[in-house]
Amino acid sequence: MTPTRRALATTLALTAALATAPAAQAADTPQHPWYFDTLRVEEMWQHTTGEGITVAVIDSGVDSSLPELEGQVLDGTDLTAAQAGAHIDVSGHGSHMASLIAGTGKDAGIQGLAPGVSILPVRTLVDSINFSGDERFSEGITYAIESGAKIINISQSGSVSEEELAEATSLAARHDVLIFAGTGNTGESDNRVAAPASFSGVIAVGAVDRNSERVPYSSSGPQVSLAAPGNDVPGHCDGLTGPACIVNEGGTSSATALASASAALIWSQHPDWTKNQVLRVMLNTAERPDDQRRDDYTGYGIVRPDRVIVDGEGDPGDPDSPPIFRDWEAGLVPPVTPEPTPETTPDDSAEPAPGPEAEAAATSENSSSLPWILGGTAVVLVVAVTGWVLYRRRV
Repeated sequence: MTPTRRALATTLALTAALATAPAAQAADTPQHPWYFDTLRVEEMWQHTTGEGITVAVIDSGVDSSLPELEGQVLDGTDLTAAQAGAHIDVSGHGSHMASLIAGTGKDAGIQGLAPGVSILPVRTLVDSINFSGDERFSEGITYAIESGAKIINISQSGSVSEEELAEATSLAARHDVLIFAGTGNTGESDNRVAAPASFSGVIAVGAVDRNSERVPYSSSGPQVSLAAPGNDVPGHCDGLTGPACIVNEGGTSSATALASASAALIWSQHPDWTKNQVLRVMLNTAERPDDQRRDDYTGYGIVRPDRVIVDGEGDPGDPDSPPIFRDWEAGLVPPVTPEPTPETTPDDSAEPAPGPEAEAAATSENSSSLPWILGGTAVVLVVAVTGWVLYRRRV
């Protein structure tokens, strides 16, 4: 072989090797965190970005001057004694949650999962220590409902009166509003049951990592309904004045924000659905092993809004029948939903109904066979809250 031909052969071999070599995975950035690929975010945004949905963030306030939140934040209200304004955020916690939900990524800021969403800030925290108390907390939920929020994000816990919060969650159920709250970050210590995630009518969210594994700090228990990414999520590492970065442990706070954003995307694409239908498809399309229905760590699974929005999976079912909290809603006076009907003995001559596996909407290549959460199924999260939670712990 001549030198010229040898050089050409070498060049072609190198070209072929480079063409067949696997592409290196892009590093996570605050504008494109790891879960954007898992959830096929770019494809979802071709259908919806969450427009038309207002998400209330009950937290430490939301700094609307952040580049990624410019034009995303409504007026809101400050329910703290400080009365500094809903757009004041001393700790930065509420602003981070708002950015994970609706950030635009502008000027290298945080890119949220649902940038078309409007954020309603409800300030109940002055900083990382001072909480306003249970009356203000329940008042915040009421304010959010009356202000037109369809989804309420509560990435915190605090001293909560059972009676006060029960009234607020009942009001949310009657007004077709979903409430998401973090389970807490005490999984490696006392694993305490934290309010408001422990209350009926509140969708408790746990945290998972990039391998879809529950993170050790995520509090567990029968109150857990769903899970979402909590590790390696965008944030501002040096306070709100610092650059956006990736935070190793965002906690169940971040997981709750991403669950709220997922619900907003689904509801935006299906504005005629009720809260029951949005939650039902979230539960039915959640990612989890084929042989499991639910557990106390990730609930019914990890949120996968892309399966609903991109693949069209999930049967919304009866608009008036909640997939969980059915008995609780029926027991309200007056009931939000019809009283559960007694089970009847099936007719032996009748053709058997399809089982849960046949009804589960999980047919795409990106899906696994998931449990069907029947609208008539009574899944009751019973948590005895007998006194006051004397110490507030942010989630």
